[in-house]
Amino acid sequence: MIISISGAQGSGKSTIAKMLSEKLSWPRYYMGGLRRAAAKKRGMTLADYNKLGETDIKTDQEVDDYQQKLGQSKDNFIIEGRTSWYFIPQSLKLYFDVSLQEGSRRIFQQLQKKNSRNEDHNLNSILAVQESMKKRLASDSQRYWQYYKINVNDLRHYDFYLNTDHLSIEEVFKTVNDWLKPKLDNQKK
Repeated sequence: MIISISGAQGSGKSTIAKMLSEKLSWPRYYMGGLRRAAAKKRGMTLADYNKLGETDIKTDQEVDDYQQKLGQSKDNFIIEGRTSWYFIPQSLKLYFDVSLQEGSRRIFQQLQKKNSRNEDHNLNSILAVQESMKKRLASDSQRYWQYYKINVNDLRHYDFYLNTDHLSIEEVFKTVNDWLKPKLDNQKK
């Protein structure tokens, strides 16, 4: 079984993917990490790399080819990426949603807590994070439509949907785990 995870920024996708990977002892593949590494290799921020991708399909193709090959050659893993459901159609497709306000609050809180890098310049307020999120969503949406004619936010593509606005990460994980359990049990038979 392959579990693909997609959704809104700040919805808890990465945390849930890590938790599932640990619980199931399955590898986790993170497409955002591959894109960030490719951007860094070119001396770019992720925002700049996404902007380049609007006119250069290669920035997406590298990651998309990689995940497609994973889906054809491996089993029992978690993959996190906005187009993973498309390139691995046999996966169980999970989508996590969150409002712009709550997602930006969570991301800003993480940036403050970790004192981590700002991938997009000067994310020093929740409003700045919101603006960055809007630009990224617009860039991602444009690229995926332009190159693949897909809308990654169309919920009809997914097997499972959860809005995480008012849920703790433990509540999200329990909900996901409860939904997955019968499917995992069936796989063992």
